[in-house]
Amino acid sequence: MKDEVTPKLGGKSAYYALLLVGLCQAMSMVDRQILAILMPRIKADLNIGDAEMGLLYGTVFALFYAVFSLPLGRLADGWIRTRLLGLSIIGWSFMTALGGMANGFGLLALSRLGVGIGEASVQPGGMSLLSDVFPKRKRGTVTAVMAAAIALGLGSALWIGGSVADAWDGAFADGAAPLGLKGWQAAFLAASIPGLFLGYLMIKMKEPRRGLSDGIDHHDDPHPFRESWLTLTSILPGLSWLTLLRLKASSRDWIVNIGGLLIIILMVGVMIHWTNGLRLVNPIALSVGGYDFGGNELQWTVTGFGLYVILSWMQSLKLRDKPAFELVVKTPSMILVIIVVSLQMVINYGGMAWTAAYLINHFGQKPAEVGLQFGVMISIIGIVGPLIAGPVSDWVNGHIAGGRLYVTLGALILSPPLGIITFTSDSVGLFYVFYACFGLALTMWLPSIYACLMDLVLPRMRGTVMSYYILTMTITGMGMGPYIVGLMSDINGGNLASAILNLFWVSPLLVVLTYILIRRLPKDEASLLDRARAAGEKV
Repeated sequence: MKDEVTPKLGGKSAYYALLLVGLCQAMSMVDRQILAILMPRIKADLNIGDAEMGLLYGTVFALFYAVFSLPLGRLADGWIRTRLLGLSIIGWSFMTALGGMANGFGLLALSRLGVGIGEASVQPGGMSLLSDVFPKRKRGTVTAVMAAAIALGLGSALWIGGSVADAWDGAFADGAAPLGLKGWQAAFLAASIPGLFLGYLMIKMKEPRRGLSDGIDHHDDPHPFRESWLTLTSILPGLSWLTLLRLKASSRDWIVNIGGLLIIILMVGVMIHWTNGLRLVNPIALSVGGYDFGGNELQWTVTGFGLYVILSWMQSLKLRDKPAFELVVKTPSMILVIIVVSLQMVINYGGMAWTAAYLINHFGQKPAEVGLQFGVMISIIGIVGPLIAGPVSDWVNGHIAGGRLYVTLGALILSPPLGIITFTSDSVGLFYVFYACFGLALTMWLPSIYACLMDLVLPRMRGTVMSYYILTMTITGMGMGPYIVGLMSDINGGNLASAILNLFWVSPLLVVLTYILIRRLPKDEASLLDRARAAGEKV
């Protein structure tokens, strides 16, 4: 393994690491979000519906992103994180380029799933690495930078996608484009290039020593790839049963697994039947072996698969790593954090996926205009918001137990009324004015959540907890949000504003749950080491 270094906490090397990891996060959002600005073009070119575009944006990406976050998160806990991040960004950049070669739903879906697999290591590996180069008291600020990087990537995706697509189609309006590429395909190719250079720099960076900022000795994992492979096989249908056999699972574990699977299959069937009845026409999204899959069939099948993955992973973790299971899955504060994140991400990703299309369809803006105006605005807001929220949450936390989450609570209270004002604006000018306030609130709730995830587990479990966060957030938020908005838009005749605003019905519950979390968090943080020791951890 590459030699680990012991730099000064918060020194120059720490900020260089923050720069590279932040850029990795930003580029992951560029390659993930660029589809949003290109949706109208792709929809027209491939002749598919809004629900299918939501499926392509969210669910196809989300399944593989979520599933592979678990083995890659486990790999981040045992292997060289700088190398893992570098190879990952190079890999997903190639898959983004593949999207530029797509001429149908199938190849574009393949590109999206490949990007999902590659990006699955960014948050587990990145947050684990940064937690070892900055002191604990700075975690709110560090996570704020990561949240700001997300916003930078979102804005850059809209700017790159809209500008390149418009410029390409304008330059080759006569149809004589090289290789017959459309503007949206050229945008995918352009977005893939920066990641190749960033991946090289990431690979060359030195690996920091684990546990330094927490004063906890770390023992090297002798078999990180084997453990990562066992994690993957433990969550896949069929192979997960072999894992239960190998780990000598109890009869109760088998009942929970098989019973849970049957309930999930029943739920999938019911939801397919119900959502098929909501639209007069359900376009074919994919044909395999002579069987035609509609968007609703793919959506709920993928969602069911994801739910079974969560169940299988929890059981495997319980049997293979009891201390991690106790801290990551059973801690009451962690349960509340995961529920809050999952539900709020339905709102975030549902709006994120469709706002650019709303500006194009409702106000008649051109993609390049949306990319320049909206893209730049959300980049600025997304950088300013977390950089305010992070340090403020650190300051409040230093004076009040669980104080970080008061920032989250305030943001969750303010965002619904601001969202309603924004998406009922009469003019594009008013929309941008109100969205500036709305977007600021949406960006300020997350840094405290990231910090809580790191504070509730031991250093060796940080990649695992980030994978758990990604898995649940992705299956619910990214997997459901864009699809729900697209489906409601198809049902109500294309009214994207109404479809987006309907997501806010879940906001009152989020406020209540966050308040309960604030009251519970100090107790769970104080008992962390005792609970770990009771589960068998040698700390």
